[in-house]
This record gives sequence, structure tokens and C-alpha cells, in this order.
Amino acid sequence: MSVTTPQAQAPRTPSGLLSTRPVWLVGILATLAGAVVTEAFALVARAAGVPMEAASPGATEAAEIPVGGFFGGVVFWSVAGIVLAVVLARWARQPARTFTVTTVALTALSLAGPAVAPHTATSTQIVLAASHVVAAAVVVPLLARRLSYVRR
Repeated sequence: MSVTTPQAQAPRTPSGLLSTRPVWLVGILATLAGAVVTEAFALVARAAGVPMEAASPGATEAAEIPVGGFFGGVVFWSVAGIVLAVVLARWARQPARTFTVTTVALTALSLAGPAVAPHTATSTQIVLAASHVVAAAVVVPLLARRLSYVRR
């Protein structure tokens, strides 16, 4: 195999349960998995003593993040990711690559929220930012893998 000679890539054949399911269904399953893992991460942080109080921009004081808040946040924002995945599966030339690049960029942008959260302890900001990465680390690869089986 030469570094300068392009190699033909063998077409991917569906293998595994998720590769043959509809993109939206894989998105829902990935979202549920990501939400559970992220909520577990937050519960461990709570148990370690991280204060779960954060403020939105413009707020005068921090409010408590309820148990289940991380789960709900992942579900809420993943809906946009599922819609994006379905649209890309239908119209993108390289849906898996486009989805991965877009969602990694959006995840990086989402880190700005916790960084500028007023009246929020630094430890909480770190946990909030890490939770964005944890959720993306579960949801994005599962959907990208499913999108890799879409053929034009």
C-alpha cells in the first residue's frame, strides 16, 4: 500500500442491530443513552460535593439544577441533532462526515455557555462543560456510525 496511491474503499455493509434501523430511531436510542450517562455523571459530581447551582446570563443569582436536569437537557438538545441527522441522511453527499464535523463544532460552541455562566461556582462550570462533552461522546458516534451506512 502506497501513501501516494489512493486506495479504493470497500463499501460498508450493514452489521449490527443499529445499522439497519431508521436514523430517527437510532437517534432516539442514542439520546436516551447519552441522557442516562450524562445524568449519572452529574449525580457523581453531586455526590463529590460539586454545587449544582447555575445562573443564566442576566440572572441575579444562581438557581439549583434539579436531579434529572442533565437528562432533560440532553433530550431537549438532542432533538435538534436527530433532525440534523435525518436531514443529512436524506440530502448530504457524506452524511456521517458532515454530521460529525457539524456536531463537534456545535459541542465546542456549547462550552461557552458554562464558561460565562454568572454566579456559578468554577467547579460547577467545569462539570457543566464536561457534561456537554460526555453527552456528545455518547450521542454523536452512535448517530455518525448509523449515517455511515447511508449510500447515495
